[in-house]
Amino acid sequence: MTKLDSTLRNMILSLFFISLVMSAALGFVYNLTKDPIAKAIKAKEVNAVKEVLPEFDNDPTTGVVVIDNLTCYPATKGGQSVGCAIKTFTEKGYSGRFDLMVGFLPDGKIFNIVVLEQKETPGLGTKMKEPKFKNQFNTLDIGALQLKELKVKKDGGTIDAISAATISSRAFCDGVQKAYNVFIKNFGSGAAIAVDSTLTKEGNQ
Repeated sequence: MTKLDSTLRNMILSLFFISLVMSAALGFVYNLTKDPIAKAIKAKEVNAVKEVLPEFDNDPTTGVVVIDNLTCYPATKGGQSVGCAIKTFTEKGYSGRFDLMVGFLPDGKIFNIVVLEQKETPGLGTKMKEPKFKNQFNTLDIGALQLKELKVKKDGGTIDAISAATISSRAFCDGVQKAYNVFIKNFGSGAAIAVDSTLTKEGNQ
């Protein structure tokens, strides 16, 4: 086999072909894995819906409503609403965005919350997943609060912030508040959306 001369032209050609092969390989791997990854993400969301709402007998994924970039999963049992799970987010975390699934009962009270994705500081902001912090939101009626808004106690609210992670705690409140605002406006008394419709609307750490 003839050895190629180490010329600039040959080096450029070699790099080009190597890049071409690598790009093709990456494209192949992406196409091979994108569907399983998408299915895994979807399954995680569906499981989260089950965790944040009382028992239901419909398929909330068939009545998904997207409002203000938040994904809403209305749930019913025997044709009657048992609440709505809303996938919400905040950009105010210590490490940026994180996603939550918040379940609301028909009267607007929070039933449960699941942390879907987060990159907060281990041992600090990550404590948002622990019951000590997260469960204080359960049964909470934001509309009945004096400020009608979720805030940590340091800001005059009612939420006990995570020790040494006030930024993460404020961000958590922000994400839940977004979900509540969408729920109360679109699924509250007199503002319910049919469950079979599909809409698209538009430190201290």
